[in-house]
Amino acid sequence: MNPPPLRRPPRPSLPPWAEIVAYVGIVPLVLCPLAITFLPEYGQRFIAQQVAVAYGAVILAALGAIHWGLALAGRLGWSVGRAIGVALSAACGVVAVVIGGERGLALLVVALGLFWLYEHRGIGEELPEDYLQLRRNLTLAGCFLLAITMILSDSAGLA
Repeated sequence: MNPPPLRRPPRPSLPPWAEIVAYVGIVPLVLCPLAITFLPEYGQRFIAQQVAVAYGAVILAALGAIHWGLALAGRLGWSVGRAIGVALSAACGVVAVVIGGERGLALLVVALGLFWLYEHRGIGEELPEDYLQLRRNLTLAGCFLLAITMILSDSAGLA
């Protein structure tokens, strides 16, 4: 006989202001490809690209920090995999900033996508459904915008 399916314990939903803040937080990733497209000078476009890499790296590190904080608060269990995931998110962000440019943007797209898979497929039962929905939307938007920034960087002659 199969065990009953795991059910998530009821948790309070995210307050509307938290979702608004989260979606507003993606605005810099919208502005960077626009800046790369429309700013007249190479140096300005280069700075816009650097901002996209740095902001993406901060987002990636923050995602790891969320899991670290939830584990410290006793809301997520501790495991070697969780500790490695948290450390890797920050390390990938640092590497993306160090290598910069299109390669840094590509690394961020892959790392954000992998972190999303980890959350949804690896530990989805431990996280609230509304958090997972918000993360899905933000990850799709973030990966799309970073990829567009990477493509536009190539068109603008940025490495």
